[in-house]
Amino acid sequence: MSDNRTRKGAERSMIEDMLDRNRAALIETVRGLSEADARRRLVSSLTTPISLIKHAAGAERIWFQRFWAGLADSECDGYSRRDEGTFAVADDESLNDVIAEFERASQISRDIAAGFDLDDTKDNPCEGTVSMRWTLLAMIEEFARHAGHGDILREQIDRPIPDLWRA
Repeated sequence: MSDNRTRKGAERSMIEDMLDRNRAALIETVRGLSEADARRRLVSSLTTPISLIKHAAGAERIWFQRFWAGLADSECDGYSRRDEGTFAVADDESLNDVIAEFERASQISRDIAAGFDLDDTKDNPCEGTVSMRWTLLAMIEEFARHAGHGDILREQIDRPIPDLWRA
């Protein structure tokens, strides 16, 4: 069985490939959902399928546009504050809109990251001194975790557990 994973070669290529695969995996958790199902709240937090994608776009902006590129909040292509606002989806935003937003933010992140070496560092007030390598790996971790959340939400939507206690 063959897939398109980068398994050898330059470290940067492998890291970037892994990050892109996790971005795609997160998007895949919402593909085909109705607008209503994408907004279904199945847990007590603000986490819904669509809000996971919205949050991921915010994470891209926070780390690449704000932190690495040094842009002000007003210069970013969308919400970029480090708070629960990254999960907020407006009523007039469709699932396709939010996916496209994440894809745009991801492309901007790729462009910004390309201007730095993996060993370049910056001081972050929350994390201390971090390298571009650390940032890319942190994004892999972030999106893999949220793709797992998305998988669970999708399973709850597509195959709800019957109420076995009601008889």
